[in-house]
Formats: sequence, C-alpha cells, structure tokens
Amino acid sequence: MSLKPFIMDHPLIQHKISLLRDKNTGSKEFRELVAEVAMLMCYEATRDLPLKEVEIETPVAVAKTKVISGRKLAFVPILRAGIGMVDGVLNLVPAAKVGHIGLYRDPETLKPVEYYCKLPVDVQEREVIVIDPMLATGGSAVDAISLIRAKGVKNIKYMCIIAAPEGLKALSDAHPDVQIYCAALDEKLNEHGYIVPGLGDAGDRIFGTK
Repeated sequence: MSLKPFIMDHPLIQHKISLLRDKNTGSKEFRELVAEVAMLMCYEATRDLPLKEVEIETPVAVAKTKVISGRKLAFVPILRAGIGMVDGVLNLVPAAKVGHIGLYRDPETLKPVEYYCKLPVDVQEREVIVIDPMLATGGSAVDAISLIRAKGVKNIKYMCIIAAPEGLKALSDAHPDVQIYCAALDEKLNEHGYIVPGLGDAGDRIFGTK
C-alpha cells in the first residue's frame, strides 16, 4: 500500500506558488521563489527527524534540550531544474550532503534518459530527499529513486513543488514506500506532457533559457 502524499496547504507556500505561476514573473524572482518554497517545504519534510536530549549551559543555567540524533541527510536534485531548490533546503540543513542525478526527457517518447549520477560516498547511511520542482509524467522521479536504491539507500523521500495526478500515481505505484511531499496538485498533463495549469518549464524559467 502506497504512503499518502503530503500536499502542503500553508498560506505562505500557496501565496508564493501563485507568484511562481504568473507568466510575468522574471527569472530572478522566480529563482528566489523556488528556493523559498523549497525551504518552507523542507521544514515539513524533516518533521520526523529523531531527537536526543543533551545538556547545554546557557548564560543563566544548565538546560536539558534536544538536538537532531543520528540520521544524516542528503539532498539529490534532478538536473537541471532541481538545482533551483538546493539553496533553499541547504539554508535549513547546511550540514547535508548534495548529490546530483541528470535526466532529460526524450521529446518523442517523453521517457527519461540518464546522463549523470554522482552521489555522496556514504549515501547508503543517509536519508535521501530527492528534489525537483515538477512531477509531470513521473518518469524522471521513478528512475532517479531507482538509481538511488541501487546504491543501497533505504530511506528516501521525494519533494516537488507542483505535481500532476499522473506523475503522482506513477511514482506511488513504482515506489510505494517513498513519502511524497508536494505543494500543489494540479489538474492534468497536456498532450506534450506539461502540467496544466502548471507554471511552464521550471528549468527554463529558473535559468532564463526560454
């Protein structure tokens, strides 16, 4: 049985997504918004990190307080649009390692083609959060997670900003134990494999290549 996707409804996230969708939002602002949304989403995606109690000496007294225990994180953006989310998540978890997976979508078949995979050497000891702004057909996400699993990683999450129902189903069916976090679930894919209403091509809008 698949884990239920976590769809975020926080007002700050929804407000920023409205700005992302606007075709008049320029690349600089778009990049900043993607990073901000990623940081807000990461706050929720890391909610289950385990804690341990420690003693800290404050300027006033000794306090029993909590720190993150044991579990190390790695973020793996799917190139190239996933890079836009990296700064945001690293702002929250600066000690995390970052891997990269390069996949592009064949325009004829709409299937993902792998061209690059570089993961931290100790990735199997880490909880991995795969990040990509758009979950469209789901092909890239499915393949990226399969590549990470092949390296021996047990704990994997997936985080996107906007998802199509088709992509959500494909990813859930292929990897039912991966928790999916998304900020908006849109209506459908069009005949070209773009999310409707979506926000256009996230990579082009992040890097100004449209």
